[in-house]
Amino acid sequence: MLKLGIDTRRRFFDKIHQNFGGSLRLIIAGGAAIDSAIIQGMQDLGNHTVQGYGLTECAPILALNRDVVYNNRAAGLPLPGVEVRIIDKDEDGIGEIIGRGPNVMLGYYEDEEATRQAIDEEGFFHTGDLGYLDKDNFVIITGRKKNVIVTKNGKNIYPEEIEFLLLKSDYIQECLVSGLADKNGETQVIAEIFPNMEKITEETGETDPLSEAVRGLIGTEVRKVNHSLVTYKYIKRFTLRATEFEKTTSRKIKRQY
Repeated sequence: MLKLGIDTRRRFFDKIHQNFGGSLRLIIAGGAAIDSAIIQGMQDLGNHTVQGYGLTECAPILALNRDVVYNNRAAGLPLPGVEVRIIDKDEDGIGEIIGRGPNVMLGYYEDEEATRQAIDEEGFFHTGDLGYLDKDNFVIITGRKKNVIVTKNGKNIYPEEIEFLLLKSDYIQECLVSGLADKNGETQVIAEIFPNMEKITEETGETDPLSEAVRGLIGTEVRKVNHSLVTYKYIKRFTLRATEFEKTTSRKIKRQY
């Protein structure tokens, strides 16, 4: 029916819409990557859902998908009047995302040094996020600059990419991917995983998150993820934890640097 210009989704899924109050027009997701399949699922129900990308220093949006122009795999298009560039690109075209526009802050209060580090002479704010612009100028984010893992032969590995794949598993609630050098100086990708014990207990009856049974189950999920990656990104080792990770005030896992 949509091809004919007729949209009956809100009427067809009326009970679902009523659970959201009945008047919801738009959902904007931000703060972390979201699976494009989830966005598509919400759109199929008649709740238009898009991703956005921003930072406090940019008041707070740099890029946003529109109501009629959007890419569910992207963070969005630069706002009108906002210029986004990618600098210091690697061999795959991935580099730091920088932005300039009337929404960018003048600087950090009474901190000239931090301001100079964040805003260059052309007025571009350096986000510390890594990504690229696709052929349609949509912003694609791959991770944080300070989180990137660099292999011995210079390959870049973005932990967020691997974490995103791990979290697709019903048996993994939280995870953290990092790099660790072995005795030969080679960087190995390792993962710390907090299992989804509610799901695991429901299906297997196992209640100990550190048990061999859970380790075997999570090991299978890790191998599935590895099979979707190029070999230098493979998770070589993983550990289990019995408690959630410590979070920031915005509910993001605190990384140790």
